[in-house]
Amino acid sequence: VGYMSPEQAQGQVREIDHRSDIFSFGCILYEAATGLRAFEGKDVLDSLHKIVYAPTPQIKDTNAAAPDELQRIVRRCLAKEPEKRYQSIKDVGIELEELRQELKGLPEFQQTVQPAAGGRAVSPEAQPKTEGAYPSAIRTAEIGASRPTSSAEYVVSGISRHKRAALAALLVVAGIAAASWYYFHSQNSKVTIHSIAVLPFTNVSKDADMEYLSDGISESLINSLSQLPGVKVIARSSAFAYKGKETDLKEVANALGVEAILTGRVTQRGENLSISVELVHASDKTQMWGEQYDRKMSDLLAIQREIAREIVEKLKVKVSGEEKGPAKHYTESNEAYQLYLKGRFYWNKRTPEALKKSIEYFNQAIEKDPGFALAYAGLADSYVVPANRLPPREAMPKAKAAAMRALELDETLAEAHVSLGRVLAAYDWEWTSAEREYKRAIELNPRYATAHQWYGGYFDAMGRHNEAIAERKLAQELEPLSLIMNFELGLGFYNARDYDQAIEQFQKTLELDQNFPPAHALLPAVYEQKGMYAEAIAGYKKSLTLKSEWAGPMAGLGHVYAVSGNKSEARRVLDELKRVSGQEYVPATSIALIYAGLGEKDQAFAWLDKGYEQRAFQLQGIKVEPRWDSLRSDPRFQDLMRRVGLPP
Repeated sequence: VGYMSPEQAQGQVREIDHRSDIFSFGCILYEAATGLRAFEGKDVLDSLHKIVYAPTPQIKDTNAAAPDELQRIVRRCLAKEPEKRYQSIKDVGIELEELRQELKGLPEFQQTVQPAAGGRAVSPEAQPKTEGAYPSAIRTAEIGASRPTSSAEYVVSGISRHKRAALAALLVVAGIAAASWYYFHSQNSKVTIHSIAVLPFTNVSKDADMEYLSDGISESLINSLSQLPGVKVIARSSAFAYKGKETDLKEVANALGVEAILTGRVTQRGENLSISVELVHASDKTQMWGEQYDRKMSDLLAIQREIAREIVEKLKVKVSGEEKGPAKHYTESNEAYQLYLKGRFYWNKRTPEALKKSIEYFNQAIEKDPGFALAYAGLADSYVVPANRLPPREAMPKAKAAAMRALELDETLAEAHVSLGRVLAAYDWEWTSAEREYKRAIELNPRYATAHQWYGGYFDAMGRHNEAIAERKLAQELEPLSLIMNFELGLGFYNARDYDQAIEQFQKTLELDQNFPPAHALLPAVYEQKGMYAEAIAGYKKSLTLKSEWAGPMAGLGHVYAVSGNKSEARRVLDELKRVSGQEYVPATSIALIYAGLGEKDQAFAWLDKGYEQRAFQLQGIKVEPRWDSLRSDPRFQDLMRRVGLPP
């Protein structure tokens, strides 16, 4: 993380090019000159924040002997804006070489003696000193002469005695590194790929029951490739925006900001499975690789892993022995894996009926393989999303148990940390623990948009609007075509009371999908805050025709009727909500909201207390939701916030 460029740290995929590498090189050069990281933070998020916002540190603050020219070179490498950096690594190498030549003639440089092979470094003083030395030199002196000194240790420890000579030696190494970097990239620029989108595979058989298979293979490949170091992989929600559409691959690549696109076709006939895949270089639409696999359904897992390995080879990705790459296997049961794919297929639909099916399939996958961590993570996700209509006291404990079991099996599963954080925030109201889970998820996978989305929700609940919007912007940049990420950014503007920005963002979301229910459910609330009551009422009525989440739009409609003076209509809506609440779960906060609009505070607080007993999801937002403003001055409201664990 400490070597990311600002555009990488913010997930700005389209902005990433060779100049991001120059920023990373500047970080390495700074560290070599000072022994410290340029943007060291107390944790991953703090480091990312410093990369984006903190000024470039001064080398002289740590190493007073550093020449001004070196500081200038490093500062230009570490410019926040790519256009202000060196435009090629070759230019960096040339300037480093010029600086080295300037220092080369100094007497100090000529007096420095290189360490003999296998021996310790020596100098004219012949006395080891630690005063004023770098920490690494002090540690070497403390250890003693029990082992030879490396060339790197020699350069660092020698800075205290021959600072300019050591810097010159550093510049030799840096110049060689820059030249090598330039050579590697110039030789491989035509084949090295840094970004890829996996478009949804086509279900050739047109059998709707097999749609889970084509979607599942695509999503699994996205997840596998996302484990690769240094490769940007477009998330599912953005890639699947092109599902079922005839698209020009070059236009798709430009829209998503990627260099390569993987497409595929899946055909199943009985137990026979045929998968054809093609990897295309988007700039010229040339095929980098293509293959057809004719196997049995029982070979599905093996086929997918083989495809992933082939893609890694064609992308020219270097994976070290310590990195998992795409080789991380969660199950060896082909049957469990197919059930998991079905579970994810229905989970992605995000309807109450589909979520019931997803829970069934995830449980069946777990029965086939009790050690299948991803299946537990999927089960947790199915219980934790708002589209699940189960009462929180029934759904959330199941979500928590599934997430914790997933983490027992694999602590490095970012998705499970995020789901657990969601339960801790929205149900347990253990805010400190929730933040810890979100931060751990981001540490494990900084490109996991949902982690940033829900971490933004945490900041929102705390009333920290700038941080909430920043996290949601990052989520939206990571998944630019995701409906929920775009919606959540609008929600952040609404809670921050930037209503014009909220309207603009919700309208952008509806441009992606004109029938997206959450945007239709909340846009009217923004209109209400601007006094646009007619537009708010029309908006809620439109939302109710979409037959998705019902209680929220009904509560909003009743509230706007009440505050606009139409109390008879408000009471009609109130009565309907009460009637339905006797038959199925309705958040008590929905009924409380209408009473708040009517000015009946005692009834509003009575229903808010019922919401507290329900552990209603909506209570986490009471600190910032504008429609509760009429109750804020009442001591009972402050007491409720205290019980929910929110700051005053």
